[in-house]
Amino acid sequence: MTELVRKITPNVKDDVLAGITVSLAMIPEVVAFAFVAQIDPLVALSGAFIIGLITAAFGGRPGLISGAAGAVAVIFVHLISEGHAKEMLFDVPVENMGYFYLLAAVILMGIFQIGAGVFKLGRFVRLIPHSVMLGFVNGLAIVIFLAQVRMFSHKKLEISAEGVKEYINIPMQGSELYVMIGLVLLTMGVMWALPKLTTKIPAALTAILITTAIVVFGGLDVSTVGSYIIEGGGKGLKGEFPTPNLELWQHLPINLDTLKFILPYAFLAASVGLIESLMTMNLVDELTETRGDGNRECVAQGAGNILSGLFGGTGGCGMIGQTVINVNAGGRGRLSGIMMALTLLTFILFTDKYIEQVPIAALIGVMFMMVIETFAWSSFRIIRKIPRSDAFVLVVVSAVTVIYDLAIAVFVGVIISALVFAWENAKKIRARKRFSEDGKIKTYEIWGPLFFGSILAFNEKFDVKNDPDHVEIDFVESRISDHSALEAIFNLVNKYEAEGKTIKLKHLSEDCKILLYKANPKFKEVIVEAVDDPRYYLAENPENFPKSLREYKF
Repeated sequence: MTELVRKITPNVKDDVLAGITVSLAMIPEVVAFAFVAQIDPLVALSGAFIIGLITAAFGGRPGLISGAAGAVAVIFVHLISEGHAKEMLFDVPVENMGYFYLLAAVILMGIFQIGAGVFKLGRFVRLIPHSVMLGFVNGLAIVIFLAQVRMFSHKKLEISAEGVKEYINIPMQGSELYVMIGLVLLTMGVMWALPKLTTKIPAALTAILITTAIVVFGGLDVSTVGSYIIEGGGKGLKGEFPTPNLELWQHLPINLDTLKFILPYAFLAASVGLIESLMTMNLVDELTETRGDGNRECVAQGAGNILSGLFGGTGGCGMIGQTVINVNAGGRGRLSGIMMALTLLTFILFTDKYIEQVPIAALIGVMFMMVIETFAWSSFRIIRKIPRSDAFVLVVVSAVTVIYDLAIAVFVGVIISALVFAWENAKKIRARKRFSEDGKIKTYEIWGPLFFGSILAFNEKFDVKNDPDHVEIDFVESRISDHSALEAIFNLVNKYEAEGKTIKLKHLSEDCKILLYKANPKFKEVIVEAVDDPRYYLAENPENFPKSLREYKF
């Protein structure tokens, strides 16, 4: 038990203060995403509490902060509007149906994520190249920056002739804008200067408290957390303890039509949520020089989303901005995430009137500093030094993240990187030709990977008509990788045999021989099992040879 407590609380003071800081920075962002998804801010805050608590306690990455993230909220916008438009069922008002479909989709989203963890799909995050990771970080930093810039405005509700409600942003002007900018700069200045004096207290929390004190005691008329929520259509930060939403099961039609409706949204949200969570986990791994458990994080994210849906909250995932704030504030253990969730709940239940007085400018300043720290500024320095393909991927992923969404950006980046890798390896296939002393046997020594991309170059190496009657193909420096390679070898064997010539395949690794034998029994006639080249054994099982032999150049 003592060991468990030590793992959860490696540094109690830092984790507690970091958790409080992050909870303050969580409120405006979660509320803003709630406005995007057209749901009550308290629904998003409840989801942030539940998901943040579950993932912090049971996730695979201590220090990672999860909540109701915008990447997921954007996906549910269309689902909610379509749900509102559906036919009324069981005497439920139309405006509530979208909310019930949202909760069902969040539960299904969590089931998908748990499935990903159970089937250990979290390991595939290792396939994401570093250039994609840099693009992901830069793209999200830009998205978060633009979200903060939009807060330099007031929301106004407009109703069209068709009765459609829409909030528009009216930019701040004059003295109000200048005061807002001044408070933002003050917050950023405190966060920059305080660590140079002392690191015993978190700079972000101190900056928020100082700016809030100036606004409250100075009587400044600026946008606050409370006014921001009310402008967006909310009633304030005051809420109740989350309880199971029984209305969901009373009013939601449980049938195949509902499943078909929510399935694509749930799957896309699950994918986006896991990608952002796992890549944020990788970022924390780099910042803390430790390693998290991706599969465990998948299960925790799924469990958090299922509980959030059951308790009436929205879906969420790992949040890179809040995670960076937490790590920079000294949050390293699970207690920091748990403290964030509990503090957020405390704000909702007991201290709403105080938190509503926190100026938005203070939280914008914290997020701006987070953007500066998150953005990979080294990208500009290395972009001319890395391969052009990697530079192209970095820029594309950043742009697609900003224009579309994270999932599409990562998929595009991985696909481009995979195609470039295949193209480059396709050019590495080589064939060295030599004849026996009597000139009766011609040997082709193949170098490089044999797969779908290198098949054309592989076939061009052979001269079937002019080769002697006995031909050997030596694969000691090559590997057969896929079905295309099997077909290429099979067709080559048939061509030589059609010319009445004998062909033998030598020095195939055990895994390659198994593939060939499964593909066609005919290969047992052409594969040479007996080998006389020590390089073959060294390539096949290098760990079985003494170091002196492994270092010997054959």
